[in-house]
Amino acid sequence: MNLITGATGLVGAHVALQLLQQHKPVVAIKRSGSDINKTKKLFSYYTSESESLFYKIKWLDADVCDIYSLLDALEGIETVYHCAGFVSFNSRDSKQMHKINAEGTANVVNACLEKNIKVLCHVSSIATLQNPDITRNIDESVYWKSSPTASDYAISKYNGEREVWRGTEEGLQAVIVNPGIILGPGFWHQSSGKLIDTSYKGNPFYTKGSSATIDARDVACCMIQLTEKQQFGKRFVLTENNYSFKDILSRVNNALGKKEPVIEAGKIMLTIGKWVDAFRSKITGNDQLITKETITSGLEQNSFNNQLIKTTLNYQFIPLQTTVAFVCQAFLNDIKK
Repeated sequence: MNLITGATGLVGAHVALQLLQQHKPVVAIKRSGSDINKTKKLFSYYTSESESLFYKIKWLDADVCDIYSLLDALEGIETVYHCAGFVSFNSRDSKQMHKINAEGTANVVNACLEKNIKVLCHVSSIATLQNPDITRNIDESVYWKSSPTASDYAISKYNGEREVWRGTEEGLQAVIVNPGIILGPGFWHQSSGKLIDTSYKGNPFYTKGSSATIDARDVACCMIQLTEKQQFGKRFVLTENNYSFKDILSRVNNALGKKEPVIEAGKIMLTIGKWVDAFRSKITGNDQLITKETITSGLEQNSFNNQLIKTTLNYQFIPLQTTVAFVCQAFLNDIKK
């Protein structure tokens, strides 16, 4: 039996769908009040059998921040896919990120050890490959080095990884994946979904930074294969390829029928934008979009090496152009509806 945390999120919903399509039973935990219809909606982008598959999920109310609810949910479970997490580059969310990403992961690890769970697959991030001395060809051999520019999100995910490694030392069979920027349909107001929404509204700006992307389908597929092939005690960088942010935004804008971004936003422009956005956020009560963390991320020029996962699984990733076309068409269809 498979249990998924974060099944109402982008990665967790994709893992649930692929397991169900492989005729494997799925238990999914959710916080009371969570909108499980977002998961059903995501299924509908991929299959005409979305409803029948969705209703095969056994939903349980539990919270990664409540270890007792986790212990109850893990009864009879063999494999755990820990996809729950909180993504933000706003300092005011720091406390919540650390509670969910670090303390929540510690609870998952402890509950797995207590219940003698056979396998844990943990979703981390390329943000934990934080080392200011290494910015090119970053792979699994790059380990954390403290830096003043490290975001609270990166720190919280790194501390979550430490909990998983601690669990492996205590006998837990676990594998960690470090995905790049994950792209997938739905969830338009969360994480990378905001990128599509912002581009649709018209975005003439780009930054000179770069990073790596991956299709959410590939993340889920690699996670399932890694657990089945028992690649324990390891972590894997999950990226399709490296791209400049201008390239990513240009592809998205083109797919949405919008003009490509033409104005480079440098550090000075972004800093002014941060002040203006902070004022807007204070007046409207909406989240601040331009922060110190997003400025740092937007200007960093990092590249990542995915050779280990490609060799281990003989895996071929979905190209960015294909992903962007699919995701943007799903967005346009939702707008029409």
